[in-house]
Amino acid sequence: MQETKKIFWPLMKNCITADDKTAMIEFIQKSDRFTNGPQVKEFEKQWSKWLGVDFSLFVSSGSTANFLLVSAIIEKYQLQKGDKVIVPAMTWVTNIGPIIQLGLQPIFCDVDPRTFSFDLKHLQLLATQHDDIKLVFVSHLFGVFADIHSYKKILPSSIFIEDVCESHGANFQGKKAGTFSSGSTFSFYYGHHMTTVEGGFVCTSDADLYEIMKCKRSHGLAREASPEAFNKYQLENPDVHPQFLFGTDGYNFRNTEINAVLGLSQLKRLDENNRLRGLNLKRFLKIIEKIDFLDAEFRTEGSCSFCLIFLCSSHEQKIDLETCLSTSGIETRPLCSGNLLKQPFLSDYRLEVDGRPNVEELHECGFFIGNNHLISDGDFLKLEKLLNEFAEKQKNNEKK
Repeated sequence: MQETKKIFWPLMKNCITADDKTAMIEFIQKSDRFTNGPQVKEFEKQWSKWLGVDFSLFVSSGSTANFLLVSAIIEKYQLQKGDKVIVPAMTWVTNIGPIIQLGLQPIFCDVDPRTFSFDLKHLQLLATQHDDIKLVFVSHLFGVFADIHSYKKILPSSIFIEDVCESHGANFQGKKAGTFSSGSTFSFYYGHHMTTVEGGFVCTSDADLYEIMKCKRSHGLAREASPEAFNKYQLENPDVHPQFLFGTDGYNFRNTEINAVLGLSQLKRLDENNRLRGLNLKRFLKIIEKIDFLDAEFRTEGSCSFCLIFLCSSHEQKIDLETCLSTSGIETRPLCSGNLLKQPFLSDYRLEVDGRPNVEELHECGFFIGNNHLISDGDFLKLEKLLNEFAEKQKNNEKK
């Protein structure tokens, strides 16, 4: 029987500490309430303070955060079926899903291989071709801050929202990603910068948008709104019992008290863990910049590195290197969902670009390994040795 290779570099090491577990155990022992309650409110308060926004809502995942935000944007701004939304050709699929599911029309934009967000030339072309773009959904991928200021100059009349689900702490001149638009989303999936195992946030400084989202998060119940808004709903609907008065359509996207306790414990370490991720990124780039078939020219300013990216010169090198790392105990993944236009559920859509799009190069030649605060010197020494040996083999093969 073939022995399974031991993984020494997983996508994420166990980031839930003994202190995290103690916090959850003590809460369970002392509390009789486990659904959305005081701990959730405290986590929302602390997250808003950390991020720099007025309001945050703790929800069941980053994906439901995306759906909730898009749904609320449609309601507030009275968007219509078929209204156009600019989305990146490479992002997580649940950025695109809500756009289609809620009746909007996605317009795909190519991405910049240095920032992994919108390619400025293609965005400018799309702005010329479509003079009726209502919404722009920006993704800050892989911990890299997207150039949202430039996007706004190209589409000054559009509404902007941000997905920051894997870039907790990415910033521009000290201001964090997630504060440059009408609303933003974050994920606390286990493999991200901090975790509540499953969970996410939707954030805004727009009080009206917050009121809509707060109701939508809990089935559309009017009683979830502020006292002033709830009173207004009751006065306008005297024939409906106030406890089951629904002011809007909605969902059950709530999270739990236990997840919030874990989040509060993890949040205390987020900035320090991000600092360590940054040191890892610098060390990684120093290793790969010596290897001529690997690209090391990624944007690092304001980064809170989510992962360590390999962009190879060719598809064949990518396959060979990925196989080498995987069989040596290093977990790998493609760059997000790759070129989304290759995904079966998006087969009816097209990327309107002349020539070979950048996203195709990333799809064919790129992949990543995990980055987290628990990577050791020993791990990096093993990685460097593997890469140097692989590079030497490549040179020898070329000479033959």
